[in-house]
Parts: sequence; C-alpha cells; structure tokens
Amino acid sequence: MAKAQKTFACNACGAVYTRWQGKCDACNEWNTIEEQGAVVSGAPKGLSAQKGRRVDLVSLDTPPESQPRLLTGLAELDRALGGGFVAGSAILIGGDPGIGKSTILLQAMAALAKAGHECIYFSGEEATAQVQMRAARLGLSGAPLKLGCETSLRDILTTLDEAVPPKVVVIDSIQTLFADHVDSAPGTVTQVRICAHELISYAKRRGTVVILVGHVTKDGQIAGPRVLEHMVDTVLYFEGDRGHQFRILRAVKNRFGGTDEIGVFEMTGEGLTEVSNPSALFLADHKAREPGSAVFAGIEGSRPVLVEIQALVARSSAANPRRAVVGWDSGRLAMVLAVLDARVGLGLAGCDVYLNVAGGLKINEPAADLAVAAALMSSLAQIPLPDQTVVFGEIALSGDIRAVAQTDARLKEAAKLGFAEALGPAQKKNASSALPLKALDRVGDLAALFFPDALAS
Repeated sequence: MAKAQKTFACNACGAVYTRWQGKCDACNEWNTIEEQGAVVSGAPKGLSAQKGRRVDLVSLDTPPESQPRLLTGLAELDRALGGGFVAGSAILIGGDPGIGKSTILLQAMAALAKAGHECIYFSGEEATAQVQMRAARLGLSGAPLKLGCETSLRDILTTLDEAVPPKVVVIDSIQTLFADHVDSAPGTVTQVRICAHELISYAKRRGTVVILVGHVTKDGQIAGPRVLEHMVDTVLYFEGDRGHQFRILRAVKNRFGGTDEIGVFEMTGEGLTEVSNPSALFLADHKAREPGSAVFAGIEGSRPVLVEIQALVARSSAANPRRAVVGWDSGRLAMVLAVLDARVGLGLAGCDVYLNVAGGLKINEPAADLAVAAALMSSLAQIPLPDQTVVFGEIALSGDIRAVAQTDARLKEAAKLGFAEALGPAQKKNASSALPLKALDRVGDLAALFFPDALAS
C-alpha cells in the first residue's frame, strides 16, 4: 500500500530529494531546498496484467489537420506567436514586475472578446475591481470579457467544465494557484508542476488556448521548476528597462513558429501600443557625428532591426578598470577588448569601458562584434564614424572579420532608413547589395579609419 513520504525540492531548478541538504547537486545553488510536505508515494513496481489502449499510428506523408490561427488583433503579439494563437496550445509568458504582462494580456483578451470569441481572465493576484479599473484606464470597459478572482485549481477547472469551452483562458499567475490535494504552499515546485499539468491537460482536451503568467527570479528566469518551460508549447519573455518606454516581447520557445521572434511595443498612458517600424524608433534619438556611437544592423528572428550602440572609453588609474555593460554579453565584450589589445595594440586594458545598447534592447548575436569594436575605437580616438554608416560583422580571436547571415536583409533595412554605406565582411560574388558595402577582412582595417598614423608607424 502506498504510504506518505516527505519530499524536498529545489526552488531554483525543481530537483527532488528525499531529505534536506544545504546545496542542490543539480544547479549548485545554496539554501534553495525546501520541504514540500507529505506526498503519497510508492508507485507500483510493475504494470498489471490489464491491457492498455492501442495507439493509432500515422505515417509522415499523412496530411496534418489544418488548424486556423486565432488572431489577437495585436500584430506585434501575433508576430511573436508565429501568426496567432493555435487551438489547444499552452503559452507561458514571463517578465519583470510591472513591465506590462497583465496589460498586454488584458488588451489582447478584450480585442478577442470584441471579435465575438469567448475569453476568460482569472486573476489570482488582483481583485476583479482592480482589473476593471485597469480596463477603464485603457478604454476597454465595453469589451464582453469575463473576469474571475480565484486561486483554487479545482474551482477554476470546475468553472471551465460547466460551460462551453472558451477560446482563450488566462491564468495570472501560475505561482498563485494551489491544488487542494497537495500538502504544500502555493508557488512551490510541486504546486506549480501539478497546476500547470492539469491546465495543460485541459487545453489539449478541450481545444482551449491557456495562457499562464509566470513570475521571474532576480536573474530574469521564470520562477519555479524548469520543467514548466518544457511542458508548455510557447514561452514568451517580456524584455526592456522600466526606465524606457520600449518593451520587447521575445519568443524563446515556440512549437508552432520560429524562435527569437520579437514584438516591439511602446508603453503609453493608454497601455501598450504597437511599433511597426522598431528601427526608426530605436534610432529616433541617434545623433550622427558623435564619437563613441555606432549603428548596428542586426537580425531579431526574421526581422532586421537597426539599433545604436554607445561606448565610452576613459583612462583609469585604478588597478582593476571598470567594465559596465547594458544590453550585451559582458563576456563577449571582454573577448572583443582582448582582440583589440592583442591584434591592434590599442591598450584598452588600462581603461574604464562603458557599453550601452540604446532603447533597452538586448542583443545576443555575434554579428554585433564589429559595431561594438567601432564604437570603442571611435570613443578612444574621439573621431566619429563616417556619416550615415551602419556596421555589422563577427570578430574572430585571430582578428579576422567573419561573414554573418542575412546580409541582404540588413542592408535593405539600412537603405530604407536612409543610410548610405555599410561596414562589414565581404559578401559572396553573386549576392545583391541594396547598399554600398565597404568590405573589411581584419579588425585592423577598421582601426585604420581611426588611427591611420599610429598603424602606419
């Protein structure tokens, strides 16, 4: 007979242990293991003689069932989702507190409700009056959206099963739900895993889109077990600095579309408004002929985006010069600085270096190496880059500049915004260029633009 046994789980990674210990062996975090209460354990040693149900198998050439996507009315949200909601899918959206998760979901649900779709919004953190006040501020009071304030998983599933299955259900947030048959507090690893599993099972069974809002840790990762991101179909992250008005909705996992697609929004007094041309918005305050500034032609998902990279290099008398990075990988910056010192001899080891990606955008692709190097050289030499020039390219440890993907798309976006020249790696002979490209083979070729006399000597 199964017996109750206490279990302990790590709040950082979800690893389960039979006894408490100070350090988690799975993620190496300290003091994250907590008792989850008495859980009935003791699974049967083997399957009984009763036969299971035969699974229907299909071949790869069988035409799949076409499932039309449900458009939200927000083009940027549909873009991040890969074209809209898919029936029966489970979506997880996370982000910092106050960045706009509840706002964009309320706007999307109100738009769907106005279009005649049945939508339900369950809030476990706010009362219905608070949600109604936000809807009035956003001008959405007239939308036939159904609201509920509940944290009991059993009550939520009972409410959903008693009526016609809605098109979309929002759970805000998954960390506030609790299953009454589990002896642990809401937000613990066991509660989050079980509640998410039941809601995802409901979505697959009834064909309803279930959207789960997740809290994030201080490192920006969704709180709770990592298995939660594996269970859902799509994971969206809200990025952006609360000091900026721009918000980036990035898809890091999508079983029904491409990953790393982004939707760009601007936070206003009337909620989140879509930005159809993010390059023009990110470059709105860009001032040409300023030392330490370079315009990078990047790719976010399938969309080319131009963004300004700002650098400040100052001589330092400290033993350990300061390195401050916002919007880029600090390890990547250390590599670029080492290449500039070893291959060009700029002597940046004794300088304070500050790097910033304007607009609150986070850049992950290696193609930004050359733009960062150009901004650093420009600040060190106090010489601005040539006017109306964009930069892109990956820098190797040998100092070579390597080719990057989707060069044509980068050049077309730059030409559309009025840029006249590009600095980057050489293109293939059969590639068509929408913008004159000045090919650079090594990082020393870029340094020659700022330090011609020093390199010549």
